[in-house]
Amino acid sequence: MLNRTQSAVSMQIKRLEDRLGVELFHRTKVNVDLSLAGEGLLGYARRILVLSDEAVGRLQEHRVEGLVRLGVMEDYGTVVIPPLLASFISGHPQIHVEMETGLTASMPDRLGDAFDLVIAMHPEGRGGGQFLRREQAVWAAGASHPVEELDPLPVALYPQGCLFRKWALEALDAAKRPWRLAFVSHSLGAVEAIATQGLAVTVVKAGTFPSKLRQLSEREGMPPLPAAEIRMHRASNLSPAASLLADHLVACLSKPA
Repeated sequence: MLNRTQSAVSMQIKRLEDRLGVELFHRTKVNVDLSLAGEGLLGYARRILVLSDEAVGRLQEHRVEGLVRLGVMEDYGTVVIPPLLASFISGHPQIHVEMETGLTASMPDRLGDAFDLVIAMHPEGRGGGQFLRREQAVWAAGASHPVEELDPLPVALYPQGCLFRKWALEALDAAKRPWRLAFVSHSLGAVEAIATQGLAVTVVKAGTFPSKLRQLSEREGMPPLPAAEIRMHRASNLSPAASLLADHLVACLSKPA
């Protein structure tokens, strides 16, 4: 198994025993058994080999190269993901990441063709993929703009297909609060800017709540909203580079906020 002769192995064992100052085997004419010291060394030896393999694997990871295509919601793509990519790329400089932001409802269907990884938002308990964290949908408005007396209530939202848009309009209808669609945009920054100026209210994630806005609640006459789940979706047959990035993002995003 070792591609060594019996005499060569015996000589190496003898040198190891001389170095340690103990006998590792009990030898008789018919048998060779581990001594108590040999049994103790065997446990350490196995741990040393595991650690050696881990060290080699980690060092080899730094040589992995390739392109990874990532799809993600815009707020995560501008606030949450960039520092995680920075820490990843510092350890894997030969891996290049292309990131697309936008509505993620249809992104998992494009895995393999357009994306290697997708971080998408789903209703609680639905959507498949790997659960990362829970995000509460909340109402938001300009810091100094009252909304209680607005009738109908102006809202600024994403286009159709956005889960938060669906929840917002359903919640207002259920509460029988009149509303009007004052602003629609694919741009998160544009929607938040309209809300900041007091022209409309919008819906954002509590975990990425913009500093220029204030959170609204039932005290301001706003109906409660559901919570969403953030999930990781992976294409089949991921490259080593994509697998490394997926593991990194899952480890970071699964930690308590």
